[in-house]
Amino acid sequence: MDNLPKKKQPNKWLTLISIPTQMGVIVFLFAYFGQWLDAKYPNEKNWYVKIMVLVGVAIAFYNINRQLKEINKNE
Repeated sequence: MDNLPKKKQPNKWLTLISIPTQMGVIVFLFAYFGQWLDAKYPNEKNWYVKIMVLVGVAIAFYNINRQLKEINKNE
């Protein structure tokens, strides 16, 4: 039974280092989409960009939480 090869686990530090980049990309894309919506459907207070940035931050935090749970589960 000990001869079975172990599943190769991804490097935990590589995952942790990539989290800020993932968060930045998600928030940037949502902010860009919000700016596009504000340009296409103009309004006084630029609500689309504000709402989309908040949605992007929420999704980024959800993604971080999911990844950290997965890392802790594998330990």
